[in-house]
Amino acid sequence: MGMEHHARKQTAHPVSYAPQPLPWKRIPAHSILLKELRSGRILFEYDVEKRLSPASLTKIMSALIILEKGRLDDLATVSRNAARAPKTHLRLKVGEVFRLGDLLKAMMMVSANDACLAAVEHVGGDEEQFVKLMNAKAVALGLSDTHFSNGCGFDGPDHYSTAEDLATLSEVAMRNAVFRNLVKEEREIITPVSGYRAYVLHNTNRLLGRIPGVVGVKTGFTSKAGRCLIAKVSQ
Repeated sequence: MGMEHHARKQTAHPVSYAPQPLPWKRIPAHSILLKELRSGRILFEYDVEKRLSPASLTKIMSALIILEKGRLDDLATVSRNAARAPKTHLRLKVGEVFRLGDLLKAMMMVSANDACLAAVEHVGGDEEQFVKLMNAKAVALGLSDTHFSNGCGFDGPDHYSTAEDLATLSEVAMRNAVFRNLVKEEREIITPVSGYRAYVLHNTNRLLGRIPGVVGVKTGFTSKAGRCLIAKVSQ
């Protein structure tokens, strides 16, 4: 995770348990966690408990809630509020109707905020109620340094997480087969059931198809957060 911070802790020293030295002359991010999932062993950590703006890594939690509370074949209508969502967006039109599963693809593959808001509003009734579900799930998972104020990852003083918490969240999400298969896709096409206009999705995770074994999961960016990444490699 490479992000600006509004941290509660002082800058920490990096701790490496990797079998070989990592090729960094300087720490390339504000917070980093490298973990071997099979054994649970930490290979490298740096400020993993620092509270940061998670940008669109937020959508991992949103996707988890959508998968738990929604039905992928549900039909969701794009509201005026969703259609006005700031970038990144697909320029969805007010009144377009999509399968919830297609909105999920758009929000996870290209971080489309209009698709995200349409899905969030459909599942939660409105964004405020959906965010309550997100925060309840964070508590249930023991994510003690995580709090959400919106469903898509916009910056805000009450919207934060940590590398440690996001790693835990991602491990939980990757146990869901639908989520796991979605975040490894490089390209998809979605079409509203209300029309014939097709939207082509190219995954923003440029590691997919370029580095052997990369199977997800999510990128993020805001001016405050900087560039963020959670990635999984299977070998």
